[in-house]
Amino acid sequence: MRQRAHALHLHGLLAHWPDAATAAWVEPLLQWEEDERSRRSLERRLKDAHIGRFKPLCDFDWLWPRRCDRAAIEELMALDFLKESANAVLLGPNGVGKSTLAKNIAHQALIHGRTVLFTTAGQLLGDLAALDSDSALRRRLRHYAAPDLLAIDEVGYLSYSNRHADLLFELISRRYETKSTLVTTNRPFAEWSEVFPNAACVVSLVDRLVHNAEVIAIDGDSYRLKEAKERSEQRAKQRRRAKS
Repeated sequence: MRQRAHALHLHGLLAHWPDAATAAWVEPLLQWEEDERSRRSLERRLKDAHIGRFKPLCDFDWLWPRRCDRAAIEELMALDFLKESANAVLLGPNGVGKSTLAKNIAHQALIHGRTVLFTTAGQLLGDLAALDSDSALRRRLRHYAAPDLLAIDEVGYLSYSNRHADLLFELISRRYETKSTLVTTNRPFAEWSEVFPNAACVVSLVDRLVHNAEVIAIDGDSYRLKEAKERSEQRAKQRRRAKS
């Protein structure tokens, strides 16, 4: 119990430890303090992570994609790749659930005490490219390099300049083999030269990203279109019933 009090920096309690050590209220007090600090830490990290709303993995329709390695996703959910500072890439067309899976992995990391930041490629690169001074850019790069897990969503949906490519390369290099990066993309790596046209660093960027990385390809039709079609059909049925 004394070690727990030290870890919590309860100096007043420690100063009177000979008198308090045998009191029945000490252990419940330590537990309350630990629980409250854990709750506040999780609340703060959730706010800072910017994950947003997402469908939990228990509601994910594993039968909808034509190809999706469920076992590999569940291994990522076990978070062993974070211990190895390895990366993960979810690759597939629009609407197959890449962002949902990435957000579930990010949330799992959060509730297990990891620091996480979730962002889109557009937000990340726009933020970095907007900075004019070198000192501000270095501070912002440190911000993105710091989390245990950085999730970059939607790489490949837009095209970017050479400066954007250089900034992403710098960030991936800073995190290389020290922190884990999770990327979702709708483009195979052979097409990243179209995402970053004429950028000289693309080959090196991909090389550092995929080295010691789990690359999971997902194939299928858009789940969002499927849901939209089902909603449309349901409304049509309701209208027919109302008329009858």
